[in-house]
Amino acid sequence: MKKVGILGGGQLGRMLLQAAINYPVETFVMEKEAAAPAAHLCNHFIVGNITQFDDVYNFGKNLDALTIEIEHVNIEALEKLEKEGIHIYPNTQALRIIQNKILQKNFYKENDLPTSEFIITQSKEELKNISPFFPAVHKLSNGGYDGKGVQIINNKEEIEKGFDSPAILEKKINIKKEIAIIIAVSDKGDTAIYPPVDMIFDQSLNLLRYQISPAELPEKVFWKVEAIALSAIKKINSPGIFAVELFTDENDNVLINEIAPRVHNSGHHTIEGNYSSQFDMLWRIILGYPLGNTEAILSTALVNLIGEEGYNGTPIYEGLNEVLEMDNVFVHLYGKRETTPGRKMGHVTILSKERQDLLYKANKIKHQLFVRS
Repeated sequence: MKKVGILGGGQLGRMLLQAAINYPVETFVMEKEAAAPAAHLCNHFIVGNITQFDDVYNFGKNLDALTIEIEHVNIEALEKLEKEGIHIYPNTQALRIIQNKILQKNFYKENDLPTSEFIITQSKEELKNISPFFPAVHKLSNGGYDGKGVQIINNKEEIEKGFDSPAILEKKINIKKEIAIIIAVSDKGDTAIYPPVDMIFDQSLNLLRYQISPAELPEKVFWKVEAIALSAIKKINSPGIFAVELFTDENDNVLINEIAPRVHNSGHHTIEGNYSSQFDMLWRIILGYPLGNTEAILSTALVNLIGEEGYNGTPIYEGLNEVLEMDNVFVHLYGKRETTPGRKMGHVTILSKERQDLLYKANKIKHQLFVRS
């Protein structure tokens, strides 16, 4: 039985472990919080810091394979483990590119992958000299996630919003649609592609609020999305599961925004909505089994449950009973012991044959289910 470690014990690790019970695998999780959402679902839980070399190396040295639930991990420790024969998903070459937004954007440029125009900045002071580039989006090179480390700068009066650290300044695009597509890659290089999803963001939190799958796209745009995403992942040249976030502009040009080298919020609907979920698929890859069937069982909508503004403390899920009474609605709570404003606390998946029914129920849930304290 393979010993497989997960770096990070949050909701992604939790859902990955829920899929692991179907396979012969001994699971290990490392997270700095002993009460992490994934702690009680693994075979072995280790308290440690995923950004510290010694913690990561000591955690992984006796395992067969390692994967991640967040990309901000100690890459040097993973490189040493990889040299010693431990399988890392994704491999460290891919992870090094993806965890640094400057390297990631340069990767797109060097490989002729369409992406928004950008400038690399090292300090906030530099923004004063490139004000004609505004409006733009400033993104920290390292450490950003779930909307953190991202600032929209519309004009030179808003320069103070920028980051005084290495960052990417991306030209702001008039976005028509935001799309994500999950791609699985086996150790042999075989690929499996999930149907793309439409993503709708909470503009104040810069967080995914809800999504619809499959995305409603003209056929030529659909093929562009799939071709560009697949080309990017093939050039990354690593086994694993990847979420490619893209957007279309008003002329239906398709541009890559970012790649996540792991299971992803935009793929949570696959638990109920697809024959093989993104979590099941990653276990197949790590354990060397054939890739699963990515076909959708039914169309889906997904609503993220986010901590309400003004509430901190033990979570209370107001409206949960009413939502559970709805047909073809599946609630996933992440087991987090504390809610804070904007924190992801769970998600709800809706299945239906009718897109209008998905939209109706998604809107109803958004106005009926609240995470308070």
